[in-house]
Amino acid sequence: MATLYEQRTAPALAPARRRSPAGLVLAVLWAGAAAVLALWWSDTGSVVGAAGWLTGAGRIAGLLSGYSCAVLVGLMARVPVLERGIGSDRVARWHAMAGRYTICLLLAHVVLILAGYAAQDRRSLVDETLSVILDYPEMLKATAGTVILLAVGVTSARAVRRRTSYEFWYYVHLLTYAAVFLAFGHQLALGDDFNGHPVTTAAWYALYLGVAGGVLWFRVLVPVRLNLRHRLRVESVQREAPGVYSVVVRGERLDELGARAGQFFRWRFLGAGLARTSTPYSLSAPPRPDLMRITVKALGAHSARVALLRPGTRVWAEGPYGALTADRRTAPKSLLIGAGVGITPLRALFETLPGEVTVLYRARTAEDLALGAELEAIAHWRGARVLYALNGPRGQRPDLSAGSLRTAVPDLAGHDVYVCGPHGFARDVYEALHAAGVPDRRIHHESFEL
Repeated sequence: MATLYEQRTAPALAPARRRSPAGLVLAVLWAGAAAVLALWWSDTGSVVGAAGWLTGAGRIAGLLSGYSCAVLVGLMARVPVLERGIGSDRVARWHAMAGRYTICLLLAHVVLILAGYAAQDRRSLVDETLSVILDYPEMLKATAGTVILLAVGVTSARAVRRRTSYEFWYYVHLLTYAAVFLAFGHQLALGDDFNGHPVTTAAWYALYLGVAGGVLWFRVLVPVRLNLRHRLRVESVQREAPGVYSVVVRGERLDELGARAGQFFRWRFLGAGLARTSTPYSLSAPPRPDLMRITVKALGAHSARVALLRPGTRVWAEGPYGALTADRRTAPKSLLIGAGVGITPLRALFETLPGEVTVLYRARTAEDLALGAELEAIAHWRGARVLYALNGPRGQRPDLSAGSLRTAVPDLAGHDVYVCGPHGFARDVYEALHAAGVPDRRIHHESFEL
């Protein structure tokens, strides 16, 4: 439905580039970890003997694991300053890293504490483990939480995730909330750093309640308000290329969402067997006060069902998210490089990004050029270029090396470059751009992959 989004006005000037809060956020997170270590240091006297060293190390690992759990959940809360200011993909990588830290610290805490207690009580490790689990307060719940967290960690491993469905991974991942809740009580009941320390205990409660409040607000209440207020429904579905379909969604007062070209929503279509899963899809055209559009490629059973949607189907959306917007622009010239369905957010940017803009579209064949006619139309009225990188007649891949890119786009190093496509493609393009002299600060990429 290209005509629904046809525009004939020049793109507006982009606002001044905002500095990413990533550095400040990381500084705050590491400062919190340092404060946790300071807590242990201030509350610990001399450490004597192997049992003392093992128990002390276990306490440190436990405190850091508890703090890391709060960070882990906080990064899942979809806080706008993180999702839009830093970028959803970068926050997802932080979340994955925090998950690995949490699992490692949790295992270290369990092993070191049990070993220290066993050495102190002069009992076998098995006997000490049974005694701790069965006799210590809050430990049965903490043990259940530990098992759940380990299960989440296993299913999040790349090798395992490739062999499981997105739905299975998603719902197992949500058990992180239950695991953290189950483990919280034993931290206060058994933690020497909290017993008899009301200020420290209050600070720990504030940390966890603040994170829980963020999750409740941004993941539950804000989406409920969005969908009750804007009443989204499928307007139409149109085939764009083999296996690629555009879905136009109609709603009320959509300009209040503040969505911008390059961003995405998480969509749940309440029909065609799609209601169980919320999936991220980018806007493939600039949003209008009454319409938004996404373009989806059938890459699996779930995305293939999008073609079966019927007008009037209710839609549940969360967002907007993402930082692949004009705010990242630092130069008067821009190059947009997209592959496959990765062209969708770049198509929206192409229509709205100010300055001199060039598009490089990678696809296997001309038939696979989804939204190609729209790109040509936009290029015509704004006086821009669209370059195509298609396979040769024998299937050979086009040359996207540093030299080839410099030849196709003069003054490449002076461009901002927006890249969207499969992970391997984006990695290869990044390396070519870097070799061509484009500085890191001008290469902008966002991915839904962890």
